[in-house]
Amino acid sequence: MDHNQTTGAAGESYPSTRRIQRLSGHLSPSEHVHPSIPPQLRLQACARVNLEVDTEKLSVYMRGKHRELQDKVYEYFNSKPELQTPLEISKDDHRELCMRQLLGLVREGGIRPFRHVFDDPGKYFALLEAIGSVDMSLGIKMGVQYSLWGGSVINLGTKRHRDKYFDAIDSVEYPGCFAMTELHHGSNVQGLQTVAKFDPLTDEFVIDTPNDGAIKWWIGNAAVHGKFATVFARLILPTHDARGTTDMGVHAFIVPIRDMKTHQTLPGIEIQDCGHKIGLNGVDNGALRFCSVRIPRENLLNRFGDVSRDGKYTSSLPTINKRFAATLGELVGGRVGLAYSSVGVLKIAVTVAIRYSLLRQQFGPPKQPEVSILDYQSHQHKLMPMLASTYAFHFATLHLVEKYSEMKKTHDDQLVSDVHALSAGLKAYITSYTAKSLSACREACGGHGYAAVNRFGSLRNDHDIFQTFEGDNTVLLQQVAADLLKQYKEKFQGGTLAVTWNYLRESMNTYLSQPNPVTARWEGEDHLRDPKFQLDAFRYRTSRLLQSAAVRLKKHTKTLGSFGAWNRCLNHLLTLGETHIESVILAKFIEAVQRCPDPSTQAALKLVCDLYALERIWKDIGTYRNVDYMAPNKAKAIHKLTEYLSFLVRNVARELVDAFDLPDHVTRAPIAMKSDAYSHYTQYVGF
Repeated sequence: MDHNQTTGAAGESYPSTRRIQRLSGHLSPSEHVHPSIPPQLRLQACARVNLEVDTEKLSVYMRGKHRELQDKVYEYFNSKPELQTPLEISKDDHRELCMRQLLGLVREGGIRPFRHVFDDPGKYFALLEAIGSVDMSLGIKMGVQYSLWGGSVINLGTKRHRDKYFDAIDSVEYPGCFAMTELHHGSNVQGLQTVAKFDPLTDEFVIDTPNDGAIKWWIGNAAVHGKFATVFARLILPTHDARGTTDMGVHAFIVPIRDMKTHQTLPGIEIQDCGHKIGLNGVDNGALRFCSVRIPRENLLNRFGDVSRDGKYTSSLPTINKRFAATLGELVGGRVGLAYSSVGVLKIAVTVAIRYSLLRQQFGPPKQPEVSILDYQSHQHKLMPMLASTYAFHFATLHLVEKYSEMKKTHDDQLVSDVHALSAGLKAYITSYTAKSLSACREACGGHGYAAVNRFGSLRNDHDIFQTFEGDNTVLLQQVAADLLKQYKEKFQGGTLAVTWNYLRESMNTYLSQPNPVTARWEGEDHLRDPKFQLDAFRYRTSRLLQSAAVRLKKHTKTLGSFGAWNRCLNHLLTLGETHIESVILAKFIEAVQRCPDPSTQAALKLVCDLYALERIWKDIGTYRNVDYMAPNKAKAIHKLTEYLSFLVRNVARELVDAFDLPDHVTRAPIAMKSDAYSHYTQYVGF
């Protein structure tokens, strides 16, 4: 677009008075509508952008090719009342129900998720979202069985492991665990203390827990149902020199933990129950201790490192660090699944909160009917940017799944690195946002949000751990920052940049140049809603943070060392990781808008995308003002336009949440029923 047409000649600092007045009309609809007009009529009087949202077309574009597969899951559980999780259920009963749900889905429902883990990850993650919507505990239990236990066997093992275990894992004949986390070590996987010593006399590995800190902890499927575990342990080989042994680093081993027929715990293995948790009590988390547990040499998952009969170690990768990185690189599917599933949780919460906010009426002009609470600007401010973020996250995680699927097919080294950092960042950012939003949605529904039947409590409690497992969010954001700094360094040494970060290569110098004093004052609506302006603003912020972080780290390393310097700059680095992920999310949202083939659907998505972008800019407006990237008049215009866009999104909020296409028997909250919500609610309590 030609900015001169919007704001006057490029040499002018401010637009004309007439333009200001016209823009004021766009940004402040309430200022020229009489305050006594009820908000319902105000919507009609002010909505110059009269969007017609075709919910079905938007839903098809959103859910795409996996819609039927998800509907199959929904219908299966809707047809099985005995498999639906009741509101009040004990820990032990929930665990048994969760296992029956998984077995029923696989053996009766004809859903075989394990095959999709490798053949079509997009289908697997779509199934995971749908199953988690039915019961989050079931989604996690499925993830443990197929993504973690099954995925580790197939991804870290070789043909012999696939031939022996695949079918039995697929049918849940071999329920298993993923025993990585220890009491003393979680995120620092290289610091794990469990050991696996090779005994050349018997051709076996001997698994031992050397101290209480090395007890495997929070192991899903361990307390009740698991028969096997993938155990991560330090591989210790005997040597013929003075040392006696050598530590080859962390490897993965298949360890049977219960008898296949009697289900009794096997000798040398101690299993304890981790007990009642804040949420996800359908998952049987346990603690495992090993005392001289012997397993065949073939139980080493040997894709990246193997031990021969005579105790010699071979690997295609030259160092412990490279083998460790390759091992963890094969396990990023868990992070991808959590990011994707977290968006599913957010969709349910936003749907419940918005539907109730449209239904609930409170106060209004004197002697006029009460108005919907979603007509209040404060409520729009709370929920509409959240709705926009839900759409943004949806398209960002679809992109992540596509990249992950491509990585699994090609095994391209650059893609592996790319997906590792991207999955870390999106998992951290989205799960943190969703956790905060669940509380905001509960509050938006007032006292009725506190009723357990309306689900906010269970959603909040079940989802909360998403911020911790598969990588603590603070640690994951540091991984993103570290990757950015690595790419930044390579850029100035003539190296290539990863695909995800290529905007730094293409226009880093542009983003770091002195802000243009003319464009810093542009405040026209066309300019502020231009995707190029929005994306440039996001990337400018990331580029400045990256450059300043590099300078600070170099300075502090001289006196504090690398670890001390990193710790001194830690909050700066976390902010860098977050802003970069926001840039990626916005870029993928803009691409999704531009790809949309239906004009009316595209217009609706463009509106939501603009709200996401401008609300994020406004929330960090101090950063832009401090470096004169935006003048005061532009900052004020962004604030007013953000409020106006929230107002416009409110007009189509019902259609936007309906496009998530969640049946009433999936959302389940009485206050969110598509019709007769109060009737459902009163019937629930006995009227």
